[in-house]
Amino acid sequence: MTSQGNLQLTVHVQPGAKTTSCAGIHGDALKIRLAAPPVDGKANQALIAWLAHTLACPQNHITLIRGQASRRKTLAIDAGAKLALMRATLEALAAK
Repeated sequence: MTSQGNLQLTVHVQPGAKTTSCAGIHGDALKIRLAAPPVDGKANQALIAWLAHTLACPQNHITLIRGQASRRKTLAIDAGAKLALMRATLEALAAK
C-alpha cells in the first residue's frame, strides 16, 4: 500500500500469449500472460484493461508507475472502499 492508500502491484508480463490470464507468482511479482503484442503500448493497455475487469474497477483507477517498456511493471491502483475486496482477489490470483 502507498502513502495515499492505493494498492501497489508488481507484475511480470508475458506478452504475445494465446490468452490473457494470471499464471501465478514469478519471483515476487504476479505473472500475467497477455494476448496483446508488445508493440506501441498495446500490452500495457491490455494489462490495465484486464486488471480493471478482474478487480471490478474503472481503468482510470489503475496507473502504470514503472516499467512502460519492461516485462516487470509496477502499478498503482486507487482501491477506495474496495481495498479489502481487491486484496482478496489479488491473493486468490496469486494462489493459482
